[in-house]
Amino acid sequence: MKGRKQNQKHLDRFHYSTEQVIEKPFNWQQLSRLFSYMKPYSKNLLPLSIFAMILSTAVRLIVPIIIGKYTLDYAIANKNTSLLVTLVIIIAVLYSISYVGNVFRIRWTNLLGQNVIYDLRKHLFTHVQQLSHRFFDSRSAGSILVRILNDINSLQELFTSGVINLLMDLIMLIGIFVILFTLSPELAIAVMIILPIMFFISTSLRRKIRRSWQMVRIKQSKLNSHLNESIQGIRVTQSFTQERENMEFFDGVNTETHDSWQDATKKNAMFRPFVEMSNAIGTAILIWYGATLIGNGTISIGVFVSFAFYLGMFWEPISRIGQIYNQLLMAMASSERIFEFLDEKPNVAEKDNAERLENIKGRIEFDSVEFAYDEKRKALKGISLEMKAGQTVALVGHTGSGKTTIANLVSRFYDPTSGSVKIDGVDLQDVTLESVRSQISVVLQDTFIFSGTIMDNIRFGNPEASDEEVVKAAQAVGANLFIEKLSNGYLTEVEERGNILSVGERQLISFARALLADPKILILDEATASIDTETEVKIQHALKTLLQNRTAIIIAHRLSTIREADNIFVLDHGEIIEQGNHAQLMDVKGEYYKLVKAQFNMLSAG
Repeated sequence: MKGRKQNQKHLDRFHYSTEQVIEKPFNWQQLSRLFSYMKPYSKNLLPLSIFAMILSTAVRLIVPIIIGKYTLDYAIANKNTSLLVTLVIIIAVLYSISYVGNVFRIRWTNLLGQNVIYDLRKHLFTHVQQLSHRFFDSRSAGSILVRILNDINSLQELFTSGVINLLMDLIMLIGIFVILFTLSPELAIAVMIILPIMFFISTSLRRKIRRSWQMVRIKQSKLNSHLNESIQGIRVTQSFTQERENMEFFDGVNTETHDSWQDATKKNAMFRPFVEMSNAIGTAILIWYGATLIGNGTISIGVFVSFAFYLGMFWEPISRIGQIYNQLLMAMASSERIFEFLDEKPNVAEKDNAERLENIKGRIEFDSVEFAYDEKRKALKGISLEMKAGQTVALVGHTGSGKTTIANLVSRFYDPTSGSVKIDGVDLQDVTLESVRSQISVVLQDTFIFSGTIMDNIRFGNPEASDEEVVKAAQAVGANLFIEKLSNGYLTEVEERGNILSVGERQLISFARALLADPKILILDEATASIDTETEVKIQHALKTLLQNRTAIIIAHRLSTIREADNIFVLDHGEIIEQGNHAQLMDVKGEYYKLVKAQFNMLSAG
């Protein structure tokens, strides 16, 4: 108990506001939406699976009446050997047909299920790719991974076997009902008296089971989020010797996940024993009342034996339906979370009549632009500015002054709260996102390197580029000097985030990537902040090639990198307080002058 309390203390570090239990009624509309992913296969795999299922189910319904009524009451009772042999052959043929039907049913249903899971995961991933930055600002990478991986995987069993098995069991139950009441209505009513009680108890369990599986998904999301964070931040953890703290926090999250699974499986486990108890009660009624009916000549021995066969078969699909129902509850819990993402609309959305913006020149205008990340914090306060085509413009100011926000609005990662952002006189909200972003390249301070080769990472800026063009781009920014020293040169494999490369080397790759994309507008967001002085000299030389005939926006704290800018905007708390080139701003001796002097004094002191 003490350990649990300590774990809870560590868990309180984080609040997962977007991972609450989704309280929605169990509705057929959502189930229909989930099953709509089977529609593309309604003309091939689905009907084939249903045909194979009906074939094997029909055989199972026919065999017991042949064994009981016809074999006992006609062949054996009348000592008719030829009829007995004929019935045995018929039963053997029927079982062979059932075997073939089951083989193809399993094969086709598995193929159907795997295709549906593939389509659903592709749809979800594609949709997430198109969501705006605000969506990712409010969710951890781990929670998104849980939706795309775990939640969709939990639907796999439902689609690969559950749907067809549910149809098979329903047909089986209906068939057994009809046959039992045909054989003996009195005996059928007697053994079915337990069904209303069973239905009432199973219904009362429904909401509790569904909620428990939702909780399992939430706890798994927490676990994934923490694992992702721990692995990404392992160097920080070790440098501050917080391994013990990290392990205690993981133990808390792991314990919560374990407990949620225990709770869910405990509630699931209540259903099957209840079905078996109902089976026992039904069998007892069959033996007692069936013996009475045989004694007074109402039914024959053969009918009683057939009845016993069917009664045994009756509880089997009831039990399986309980399992499928649990699958369905898990699927509902997961599908609610999947559809929550699929129903998420991009904050930055294209208009229906949006047009492509082709061959932009690069003139950028902000007209009375205001922007707020939330209700309490305004990042920009009525900004109006103009960046001429082909100019190099610098944005400077203290942290939080609005520099990166301006860059994000130019790339249309966000839309302004009010006002407009225009390129070549066209409002960005009137054009397609792809046509704008395909002509803009952004180089960040923290360069992301993907798993793959150095060649692949540079070519990410232009997938159609040839090997020669990749090499030429690397040479232009000076990246070839370190790439050619690697074990396999441009074909050297780098792991996720490029940990085998230094910060400066990763940044040079990002410059080569941007140059290869050949953008009309280039945004450098603190792109030289992590580079040493020697590398910076190389970068400054490369920038002359990179910035030629392009509109460039440079965000920098290191003011030496922006001395050559055509225009410098000085920002403070979301407002432009000064603008001009380096010489003009130094003459004014305002805020920019103070920033330069402060940086110069710091370097002198160093």
